[in-house]
Amino acid sequence: MLNLLRFREIADYTAHPELAPPSPISGSSAFDCYIRHTLPILRATGGDLIFLGAGGSFLIGPEDEHWDSVMLVRQQSVAAFLDFAENQAYLAGLGHRTAALQDSRLLPLDERPLAA
Repeated sequence: MLNLLRFREIADYTAHPELAPPSPISGSSAFDCYIRHTLPILRATGGDLIFLGAGGSFLIGPEDEHWDSVMLVRQQSVAAFLDFAENQAYLAGLGHRTAALQDSRLLPLDERPLAA
């Protein structure tokens, strides 16, 4: 799954005050909290984080569109992803992602063999 991520300048924990740190943090820092919480659960359920990197403006695409970060996650199947997404341990930390993100896109991908 390809994730395009745009962070809030300051994380908004209004919907999840129980997860809020003692002092305000950036959206990027809140997303780091989400990754630390989620990665062990993702791996335990058969998935993995393949790539996490900085984004920016498009070389080809809308000039006014940018994404702060790009994340590529691999899951064994759609069913495995849905099981992961309903995992109670995962859901307990999902508020960090909500607090972090101003906007996002999630594009499921199917790997296909390269033509010979």
